[in-house]
Amino acid sequence: MSRRATTLLAVLLVAGVGVTGCGVPAESEPRSVSPPPGPFAGLSSPVPSAPATTATGRLTEMLYFVLDGKLIPVTRRVDAQPTVDELINALQVGPTKTERDTGLSTALGGTNVVAAFSVAGDRVELTLTAPVDGNGRADEALGYAQLVCTLTARGDIHGVVFTRDGHPVGVPRGDGSLSEGPLTAADYSMLLG
Repeated sequence: MSRRATTLLAVLLVAGVGVTGCGVPAESEPRSVSPPPGPFAGLSSPVPSAPATTATGRLTEMLYFVLDGKLIPVTRRVDAQPTVDELINALQVGPTKTERDTGLSTALGGTNVVAAFSVAGDRVELTLTAPVDGNGRADEALGYAQLVCTLTARGDIHGVVFTRDGHPVGVPRGDGSLSEGPLTAADYSMLLG
């Protein structure tokens, strides 16, 4: 057999193996797959996930709560798009019992931090009754981050400004620096879990 014929035969054999696949047959229905044994069995994600919701609303609302010093998005099913007021109230009430059982908390719980709000175009101005209390700037940043990330998750809100007595207030961003805004979720990206 000539060298050219041998090369052609080798190419055809390799192509034939490639066409036949890896030997895993196709299945007509999807099926679940068990994780392989070993030290990482059962791990699906290194980041805590939001608890599952059981409500059956047509839409979702995104709220940001705190877990182990990080912001965690929580999706709740609702029948209508929540208003700015409803989102603020939901944050101040805090996680549901089921959400608390997973370890979620709020940096705003039990306080009425927001006295009033106004919406102008794609920005929300929140009038503060008092600063967000915390044990340090990181705790304060989590409270402001919950408000900013929750409100801007609506999609039609692109910035949040905080005021007190009619004047802009500098609030801590995720990196600890103060800003008078308008603030966005990007200002708190380092706090996201």
